[in-house]
Amino acid sequence: MQRMIVATESAPKAIGPYSQAVIAGEFVFCAGQVAIDPAQGKLIEGDIAMQTRQVLTNLAAVLEAAGSSLAQVVKTTVFLQNIGDFAAMNAVYAEFFPSNPPARSTIQVAALPLGAKVEIEAIALRRPGVTPSPGATPPTPPI
Repeated sequence: MQRMIVATESAPKAIGPYSQAVIAGEFVFCAGQVAIDPAQGKLIEGDIAMQTRQVLTNLAAVLEAAGSSLAQVVKTTVFLQNIGDFAAMNAVYAEFFPSNPPARSTIQVAALPLGAKVEIEAIALRRPGVTPSPGATPPTPPI
């Protein structure tokens, strides 16, 4: 099975040695997204609702570049810096997944990169007949 690396300027660049997403067969594995504004390259200021909205917007951009969409997501993992933000995060999450939401796990963590309040990763199916954007390429073999 061939892997393809997904990279799009419509979402934040990776802040470490990882890809925004990897396509493997009919699946898209998205790295965790935090609330970085792709135009500014900085974490947005704001409450959990604002950060969750930016995270899911970033995730949607990565999925689109991979030939998928939020509607094709089968599983998410939500990492919260404060589990007390669960209800507010859920309210925004429900806006992006209004019906037939994916399976999900939510975990409280001690800290997230850049001081983010929320990080979300996803696994999705590729849309049938949709080709990934030109930013999707086979990985470079190790030297």
